[in-house]
Amino acid sequence: MPDDPILAIDDPRLKQTSERVERIDDGLRALGGEMFSVMDMANGAGLSAIQIGAPLRVVVTDTPDRNGARRRMALLNPEIVEVSAQTRIEEEGCLSMPGYGLPVERAARVRVRFMDMDGDRREIEADGVFSVCLQHEIDHLNGRLFTDRVSKLRRDRAAAYFAKVRRRHALAS
Repeated sequence: MPDDPILAIDDPRLKQTSERVERIDDGLRALGGEMFSVMDMANGAGLSAIQIGAPLRVVVTDTPDRNGARRRMALLNPEIVEVSAQTRIEEEGCLSMPGYGLPVERAARVRVRFMDMDGDRREIEADGVFSVCLQHEIDHLNGRLFTDRVSKLRRDRAAAYFAKVRRRHALAS
């Protein structure tokens, strides 16, 4: 865990609201590249900038859409502007708490407005895994964790699991 660039689920920074991106520059592009590298190393579907300690509203994804096409993209200042009335419960994990999944209820479809790395304003509709990924990562930008979306009992079990993993890791170090 100490060598991992991804913040652990109990890091207080993950509960803070991330700041809007005001300028696209080389530093921001480098952050995007680093985020893709970290996400790929961790075999993730998505990553928010705050998960690597950068409190900016930046998300990267690499998930299939309903047609199987890859959605590998960086989104700046993403916001959900529309959600479907239909919901679905899917097993969801988080790179900040690897190896642990929880059934989370989310909107089946969302429409997200964002800016791309070229500064162009865009909107995208998402469903399936892509929709879950976008909702999960945008939650991170708002200081909300996937464990916040489940019952207290499930949250407590997740915390106990994570504490056990931390103890095991500390003993191995």
